[in-house]
Amino acid sequence: MLVSAKEMLTKAKEGKYAVGQFNINNLEWTKAILLTAQELNSPVILGVSEGAGKYMCGYKTVVGMVNGMLEELKITVPVALHLDHGSYEGAKACIEAGFSSIMFDGSHYPIEENVEKTRELVGICEEKGMSIEAEVGSIGGEEDGVVGAGECADPDECKMIADLGVTMLAAGIGNIHGKYPDNWAGLSFETLDAVQQKTGAMPLVLHGGTGIPADMIKKAISLGVSKINVNTECQLSFQEATRKYIEAGKDLEGKGFDPRKLLAPGTEAIKATVKEKMELFGSVGKA
Repeated sequence: MLVSAKEMLTKAKEGKYAVGQFNINNLEWTKAILLTAQELNSPVILGVSEGAGKYMCGYKTVVGMVNGMLEELKITVPVALHLDHGSYEGAKACIEAGFSSIMFDGSHYPIEENVEKTRELVGICEEKGMSIEAEVGSIGGEEDGVVGAGECADPDECKMIADLGVTMLAAGIGNIHGKYPDNWAGLSFETLDAVQQKTGAMPLVLHGGTGIPADMIKKAISLGVSKINVNTECQLSFQEATRKYIEAGKDLEGKGFDPRKLLAPGTEAIKATVKEKMELFGSVGKA
């Protein structure tokens, strides 16, 4: 059964560890993440971008697939199904489809409009027992057409959004989506500390978890980060493992590739990536 992310993130904040959000793009990715979370007894958040939702035939299809897996795989750890970087319309669609958590990314709006739209969605999520994430200060890079310059959030604006009653807050601290360039300046812990001081017990979210050095991850957790998003690293590990399998010329017996065999190496690579991140975030055994 899908759950809100609120309880798992409240525990993470108090315990000074972080829950991983791993984005899903198909059945194989979802299965790999769920089995790894169960094996490690770790809570987990399955992230779905709007682009991935469309690719998987719509949000209702995603909900049906995940709920079916929870039952068939006998998953007992807490699992939240979360819209990642959702638009206002996308957030409402996921609420109706049966997601247990949403992110409304209003960071590209003027702060007044971000507040107005977030306030409305908070009310709906509270009524339905869902968790909701908001964003202040855009995250750098590009993800599914959502582009951010990697701004550092204004702590006072963060407090304005936090005071609306959101479950968790993504504050830009110089982090980016995708690969980090060689000249990346690193995370702004000064900004993160200032946001933490303004928002108190609210769990904070770090997007762009791929490529951030382990010592920075641990420091961010010590400063209130309770949810860390990982997407690109899973994509890269899946791609590399699948490429090696194809180049090895396996399963060529005149019938072409068996898709189950073709995807298996990539699936195992995702399991390894998720395990490594869960151990780094400190969520192992915390379900």
